[in-house]
Amino acid sequence: MTQLLTLPLPVRDIAASAQGNAACGWCASRSRRLFTGLMLGAALAPTAQAQIPECRRSAAAGLVPADQVESAAAQQYRQMMQEAQGQRALASASEPQLQRLRYIAARMLPYTAECNDRAKQWKWEVNLIGSAQINAFCMPGGKIAFFSGILSKLQLSDDEVGMIMGHEIAHALLEHARERMAKSGGTQLLLRGAAAMLGLGGLGDLAAQGLTQLASLRFSRSDETQADALGLVVATRAGYDPRAGVTLWRKMGGAGGGNAPPLWLSTHPAGDSRITEIEARLPGLLPVFNAAPKPDRRFPKASKA
Repeated sequence: MTQLLTLPLPVRDIAASAQGNAACGWCASRSRRLFTGLMLGAALAPTAQAQIPECRRSAAAGLVPADQVESAAAQQYRQMMQEAQGQRALASASEPQLQRLRYIAARMLPYTAECNDRAKQWKWEVNLIGSAQINAFCMPGGKIAFFSGILSKLQLSDDEVGMIMGHEIAHALLEHARERMAKSGGTQLLLRGAAAMLGLGGLGDLAAQGLTQLASLRFSRSDETQADALGLVVATRAGYDPRAGVTLWRKMGGAGGGNAPPLWLSTHPAGDSRITEIEARLPGLLPVFNAAPKPDRRFPKASKA
């Protein structure tokens, strides 16, 4: 995986880059209430209807205990967030771009338990880390983080953020981390870290403690195709336009600028074939999108980096 060396951005710099006046206390309170309410909705989502085909998971994942993986992920995530907070790089609840991420995620959570029954008990979290890194992840158990660089550098619309959110959530629902661990030596992966890959300066110290491997697993091309497919379905059902998957990957394809590729691309390779695969799914997704309840909030893009 390619490492890009970057410096963390203080939270005040993230907040300064946001547009509009969404940072009011009422907005922050409303965002927290909405996110909490929809998380409860996810736990109560009906599971009687047939699983969507994109939810099929590999039997290999069952070789590694889910509880152990999710517990390790929760510990890793918590320590990463503590390190980010110590560097003043963890966005506060009043940060407009964090409200945006939590709102988009909350719209998707009611559909997660239908795909993976374990998602009903996951303690979902969404955080924003101030870093120029173009990166995002969802660790096992629903631990999500975006880096501010992916929002500001790519100038993502809500629909494009939804595509990334859906894709990362899909990796967790499909339990790709468990699968990769089973195929790569099991729990020894829990003992190997790669925090320096996250481009957060002092967070690289976590590497020696083995605290970030679950955030930086390189998934197979098959895993990526599956996450694309399921992520598109989840995001579309949440009311986000699946055509944004095409514009997102075009932006990603040009993000390297001839230099080392962004970290997210080192684990999520872009290319014409990926866009072609997404385009092939659009005829089946657009009727779902047209019928889906649409978001009642739209957010301004992050200011350019």
